[in-house]
Amino acid sequence: MLQNVNVLVMVLASLPSFAGSAWLTRLLVHSSSKLRILDIPNERSLHSTPVPRTGGLAIFLAITVASTWTTSVIEPDRPLGWLAVGALLIAVVSFIDDCFRLRALYRIVVHTAAAGLLLYGGFSFSLFDLPGLHWVWPYGLGVLFTLLFVVWMLNLYNFMDGMDGLAGGMTVFGFGVFAIVAWQGDNMLFSALSLVISASALGFLVFNFPPAKIFMGDVGSSTLGFLAAAFAVWGSMDGLIPFWASALLFSPFIADATVTLLRRLFQGRRVWEPHKTHYYQRLVRLGWGHRRTVLWEYCLMAGCAVSTLVALELPVVFQWSILGLWTAFYGILMAFINRLEVKASRPTEFT
Repeated sequence: MLQNVNVLVMVLASLPSFAGSAWLTRLLVHSSSKLRILDIPNERSLHSTPVPRTGGLAIFLAITVASTWTTSVIEPDRPLGWLAVGALLIAVVSFIDDCFRLRALYRIVVHTAAAGLLLYGGFSFSLFDLPGLHWVWPYGLGVLFTLLFVVWMLNLYNFMDGMDGLAGGMTVFGFGVFAIVAWQGDNMLFSALSLVISASALGFLVFNFPPAKIFMGDVGSSTLGFLAAAFAVWGSMDGLIPFWASALLFSPFIADATVTLLRRLFQGRRVWEPHKTHYYQRLVRLGWGHRRTVLWEYCLMAGCAVSTLVALELPVVFQWSILGLWTAFYGILMAFINRLEVKASRPTEFT
């Protein structure tokens, strides 16, 4: 009986999340909206015309309303207050950044503070796990890793939100898998909240799929990155999904952003400055366009989602094999994009 009630709650939360997010996004798209802040194209942009960038407000509001109601019905005593406060802090500062462009140092300070609030609320990695290997960390090391992981995840989500439909799609796939894994682990609150976040992102995608009528802005990408990190920590703490599986699930973002950051560091570039050197951006600039690139990215996300679900049910040796195959695949994919750029840069020979 209780299981049926929880299923009903999940449906009643996710459907309004989708509808509410889509409706709010539509209002923000309209030219009469008082919150219609335009993203003006510059030399680092992939779009050529001004586009509103406040769509993240719709996602955030839909998540906030639906998750508040869902938590109160399923597990009202669950201490999620500091997670919510951290997400609110990120959303507020990111909205200010969307309006006035804050300095990178100020953003990092706030991001670190939000990660600290999450830690204060009891969210922290207690072990580092790989397939068949579980290393229990000293408390201080676990806190430090959690802090760095949260700050990096919310920033890489922001870095990867540079193309129509990309960050929204990663949210749909990533939190969709979180919902399935938690359902299998009989954690209805985790599953329902994951479904709410996934549905809210899907509602936004109605207007963000190429050609996008609106962007989510920092208020959307940074907040979703914070939630992705928080749920990865929560899933590990509750024994629902190990860290390595969450990393595989979000690897389309983690691999691109991390390798790009390291490459820019080695080149002596200022890594905090906006640029167009992420692999997905390079594909768009090579002539693939937003729609073709994002559809291939969705295939990548779907492959990682399925691989994560399958790997969790397999013996250790197969889990390592899946991780190894994906690592090799990313290496080949990045080399392929590099080769495309070299080929495109060669002058055309006429005979």
